[in-house]
Amino acid sequence: MQTISRYVQLADEYGVEHIITAATSATREAKNGREFLDRLIQDIGLSPQLISGKEESRLIFLAVKRAIDLQSNNVMVIDIGGGSTEAVVGNKDAVLFRSSMKLGVLRLLDKVGNQGPLTKEKQEDLKHHIKGIAEKVFLEAKATGFTKVVGTSGSIRTLGEAALLMNKKGNLSSINAETVKVKDIEKITTKLLNLPAEKRSEIPGINENRVDAIHLGGLLLVELLKLTDVKELTLSDASLREGLIVDYVEKNGQKLEDLVLGSSIREKSCMLKSMKYDTDILENKHVAQLAMQLFDQLKDYHGMDLAARDLLYHACLIYDIGTYVNFQNYHKHSKYLILKGRLRGFNNNELLVLANLARYHRKKGPKKKKIKKFSKKERQLVLGLSGILRIAVGLDKTKNQWVENVYCMPEKDSLTIKIFGDATMDLEIWEAQRFSDTLSKFLGKKIEVVKG
Repeated sequence: MQTISRYVQLADEYGVEHIITAATSATREAKNGREFLDRLIQDIGLSPQLISGKEESRLIFLAVKRAIDLQSNNVMVIDIGGGSTEAVVGNKDAVLFRSSMKLGVLRLLDKVGNQGPLTKEKQEDLKHHIKGIAEKVFLEAKATGFTKVVGTSGSIRTLGEAALLMNKKGNLSSINAETVKVKDIEKITTKLLNLPAEKRSEIPGINENRVDAIHLGGLLLVELLKLTDVKELTLSDASLREGLIVDYVEKNGQKLEDLVLGSSIREKSCMLKSMKYDTDILENKHVAQLAMQLFDQLKDYHGMDLAARDLLYHACLIYDIGTYVNFQNYHKHSKYLILKGRLRGFNNNELLVLANLARYHRKKGPKKKKIKKFSKKERQLVLGLSGILRIAVGLDKTKNQWVENVYCMPEKDSLTIKIFGDATMDLEIWEAQRFSDTLSKFLGKKIEVVKG
């Protein structure tokens, strides 16, 4: 009560008019749960929603489908909490199956009775207990059909981050949309189960706040994943809290989909970011149109795939958001905002590429020594895609969208880019030529930009 009272005071200081309050598994099952809720209403003035396990599942899925690009797939989402575990199957259009199980890390901790290492016998007992509760639920979920499993909540995200760091994937700006192998989670869990509580935080990615029960969370997650028959798990950083916010907005205003145009989670997220930082979205769409023409016409020479094309398109929508901070060196501000701005639908590697495309779209292009720590694939993407983006941005130098189309004429050692439009485009030609150096080096061709 004291903690919630303090939260309400803080909210009042910020001028908050409405507080969303939800009570889940612990309050549902506590003997004095109703008394607790009555006290909240009488003493503090909050009216909590006492949400069911199935409603909790729906809200979690609502959040995840705005953080992960589900495309046209059916996906299972697993959320492990303290008192319950939610499993829900759905797609971008509907929830098809949902269930809440009395399985949670604190519930398992109560069953075990201590925080220490678990003997093989205790582990087998817990596995049998988990299977007894979850097996029927997962058989029904599998009958619904899904091709991918997404994990969310603190325990799963912690285990996922530890698995990523175990494979030397450092400097994680986000774990959202990252995938980890089930066998790697199993390795981390085996280590945790054999360590005393005070030693568990020595494993990179395991927070001290979770050492009491993270080993049990790992055992629970591994057993649930075995029931799904999948080999990898996709991580999401959105869960019940975000679901409550989305649900509130949709019930009290426009549908989130109506707030911004976009055909996918990625595009919506980039468009929202552009709107937030007051960039000219029509201008950026025009740059994207030119970049796509260059990419498509040079596909036999740059060797990049459709996934690279997708990254280039989204980079065009957000490359200049740093102007909101300061025009001077805005490319560096753009890089920071992309890395730290929680863009949805992109994994960590993709965010790194997007941020560096923004960083190198102007001034000096990427030097190999600046990106030497990147993987070979990421280096190639930054070099090739920034080369195309630099020219596309140059072709809209005056911001008048005068260049309507481009036509690439590759020769053995040269590339002529003809541009078409009704207006005088001397500045566009000059700027695109000036920034053609990066693509020229990448393709090994001398580039000339001319009016068609």
